[in-house]
Amino acid sequence: MKLRHLTTSIMAIGLFFMIACKGKPKDSEIMQAASTAVQSIPGVTADVKEGVVTLSGTVSTEDEKTSAENAVKSVKDVKSVVNNITVTPPPAPAPVAVSADDSLKTAVADVVKDFPGIKVDVKDGVLTVTGEAKADRWKTLKMALDALHPKKVDAKGLKVK
Repeated sequence: MKLRHLTTSIMAIGLFFMIACKGKPKDSEIMQAASTAVQSIPGVTADVKEGVVTLSGTVSTEDEKTSAENAVKSVKDVKSVVNNITVTPPPAPAPVAVSADDSLKTAVADVVKDFPGIKVDVKDGVLTVTGEAKADRWKTLKMALDALHPKKVDAKGLKVK
């Protein structure tokens, strides 16, 4: 009877070790499956330690990052996923070049709107005034234009009455 208990105990312990050794997945197997799962996403790599998969690399969209994580989560025997993938920001739009003349033209248009019959062109910071104006109106306009700090105010084309 003692021999029977001893044999049963030894067999039970042996069976336990066989199940324990065979049932535990190897990191190398998980690594291979995880690498296969993310191979369609360029720039992403997987590393495995004790069933925990760590993703790293760089992708261009948040969707690619999420897709890689979801693909690895579906791999058998993965305990958890650490997603260290970075998303590269989109390139910054090219700056819009605003010339000094653009802002000067806007300011000149504001000033000239109160002076009918007078036109002011802006080119390279020089204001060219044309049209007709009374002397007192011209003086007021000239002071307003000078306040805009242009390179020059050219009034050769202006007729003063």
